[in-house]
Amino acid sequence: MKTSLLTLAGVLCAGLLTVNAAEKIQAGPKGGRILEKTMPKAEFFVEKDRTVTIAFYDEKLQIVPVGNQVVTVIANAKSGKTTLALARKDGRLVSQTPLPEGEGYDIVVMIKAREDTKSQNFRFKLDTSTCGGCKRAEYACTCGE
Repeated sequence: MKTSLLTLAGVLCAGLLTVNAAEKIQAGPKGGRILEKTMPKAEFFVEKDRTVTIAFYDEKLQIVPVGNQVVTVIANAKSGKTTLALARKDGRLVSQTPLPEGEGYDIVVMIKAREDTKSQNFRFKLDTSTCGGCKRAEYACTCGE
């Protein structure tokens, strides 16, 4: 019986490690967060002035100009829900206003391949502090520390 329980515990631990590995965030070329399962791959990046840049990349992480994608960025800050207006600039989408002040609130990014398609939704906490392990912003941390 003890052997069965130890075997079961080992299998469960291995399964949890696999789940955590699958949830690992991919590094974006600019230092932002790659939003998984988009094609082309989308990177969410917070600039120094707290504006947001959404860039698209091919499978080799080479920049691809914005096509027919429709992107919405929503910040659920303590001050209220804010939808950032995005404009095309140099082949990327850039917010016209900065994110609300503060940290730790939810960011929702909705991406449609085209206007008439269903959106893919991505939700994560905004934390722009620097990770001690990978030296990236916490919202784009790749090491999980």
